[in-house]
Amino acid sequence: MADAQSGHEKTLTSLLPALAGANLIYGLGMLESGVTIDYAQLVMDAELARMVKFCVPGIPVSDETLSVDVIAEVGPFSDFLSHDDTYKGMRGQSRSTLIDRRVREEWAASGSTTLYDRSLAEARRILETHVPTPLSDEVAAKLKSIIREAEEELGVR
Repeated sequence: MADAQSGHEKTLTSLLPALAGANLIYGLGMLESGVTIDYAQLVMDAELARMVKFCVPGIPVSDETLSVDVIAEVGPFSDFLSHDDTYKGMRGQSRSTLIDRRVREEWAASGSTTLYDRSLAEARRILETHVPTPLSDEVAAKLKSIIREAEEELGVR
């Protein structure tokens, strides 16, 4: 089972190269240097990859995104969270489907599931319900041709 340590390691080993310009996030679902594949880890890593891809273009900084006018309107020591601008701005943020951001009491009342628990349930749901789009006849024929050529070249058959 994955743990918080591997989550932090995966975050750093994917976010920093992505921000530096790498265009491939490698190792989704892998544990033990790829010796083991864990479907729940794969689901967690896919969510992490979506979050990394969200960060790569950068965060726009302008008077509007900084809510300069709202700050002037609301003033110091006041409530920004209930302002319409805050609600509007949060919609542009990364939207996790697995990370539980509820307060502890709500999380506990709903079963205290861990990220791994939720990821495993999602992996099982996908495996039970997903119907892949079939390959076109043209693509299937091309793949068979590539395999046949490789087998002939390697003397396999």
